[in-house]
Amino acid sequence: MTPSHDRSRRRREALTLLTALGTLAGAALTGAAPAAAATGTGTGTTIAAGVVYRQYDLTAGAGVTRAHVLAVDLTSTRVRLGLLYPGKVASRAPLSQQATAQKAVAGINGDFFDITEAQHPGVAATGASVGPAIANGKVLKAAVPRGQRFGPELPPGTDTDAVFGVSGDGRARLDRLALTGTVTVLGRGVPLRGLNQYALAENSIGAYTSDWGGVSRARATCGTDTERAAPCGTSTYEVTVKRGRVVSGSARPGSGPIAAGATVLVGREAGAQRLRALVEGQRVSVRYGLTAASQRAYRFALGGYPVLTGGQPLPGLDTRTSAVRTAVGIANGGQRVLLFAVDGAPAYRDGLTIAEVAVALKSLGATEGFSLDGGGSSTLVARAPGAARVSVRNHPSDGTERAVPNGIGVFTQ
Repeated sequence: MTPSHDRSRRRREALTLLTALGTLAGAALTGAAPAAAATGTGTGTTIAAGVVYRQYDLTAGAGVTRAHVLAVDLTSTRVRLGLLYPGKVASRAPLSQQATAQKAVAGINGDFFDITEAQHPGVAATGASVGPAIANGKVLKAAVPRGQRFGPELPPGTDTDAVFGVSGDGRARLDRLALTGTVTVLGRGVPLRGLNQYALAENSIGAYTSDWGGVSRARATCGTDTERAAPCGTSTYEVTVKRGRVVSGSARPGSGPIAAGATVLVGREAGAQRLRALVEGQRVSVRYGLTAASQRAYRFALGGYPVLTGGQPLPGLDTRTSAVRTAVGIANGGQRVLLFAVDGAPAYRDGLTIAEVAVALKSLGATEGFSLDGGGSSTLVARAPGAARVSVRNHPSDGTERAVPNGIGVFTQ
């Protein structure tokens, strides 16, 4: 391809995205209660080939709010989406720091996470996210039980297995990723019910790998399947497996980094009882994976919950509580992605209801929409033209960036 042809292709990509964003100016958003209206504040800025940033104002039920949008053209061979994270599941860092470290040109914050353990004195908050996560095709973690999640009430019919991701064909999709796994001893297998999660289901066994990090695993045995604030369990046990054999056991979940190639199995209630029966030197096989409801393989994925499917807001979305929000929309059959964050400056932080988020995504051309963590976590970053690193484009409502566990990164070649 000649330089002139390459410049022409870039102009066409940018024009396509700018045209799509330009349809917002003066558009009415219908279907929310009450309706909102959008007012454009410019034609947008090309961050990179296939990536355009824009901000605009919305008049919603709680008043005027400002939205920041990154439109990403996945038909461009120069653009891809991936998981931003600090390198460990139980770890947090400001989004701009994650994006700079991974050389992303833009991004938004991701999943809800274990932000506090005030209800469990003496137990450290892990900072780990609620839902499943995949980075560069590698499974990092599975979802906590529904009753253990942080964040707004889920829409009816949804659960913590819900993900936004990009599948092997390069298209963005909404899906569900369920953990499938087995712990096998003496030819007998029992289900593995957790992978690098801050909370395990009652009576279960979960696996922790070097991807977890060094944070204590004690939180895994606190709460119940229906009540996050329930007391920590008293019947617990963990074993460490290296090279397929048990090397140690402990009555309480431990902490500290897990060696590469090792697996720590944590059990609670009936799961703990099964682990207590293991002895040092015994052979143990641990197998696991995330299975998509669509049976597709994913390059990257992260959790949240759906708000828009088939071009229609999900039934039962909250229409009362307005707040600063982050979300992602899918358009053009998964070939275009819209990263959406509400501004947290005092003039705008009344924000949107979840129902209004769904309508806002639809007005941008999305047929599928997915809610991510909001409030003080809502952050959108992008490089300015000629800059070597990203800068924060919205105003985080805490007044400064909050450390978060993951996000959606935009990468270019």
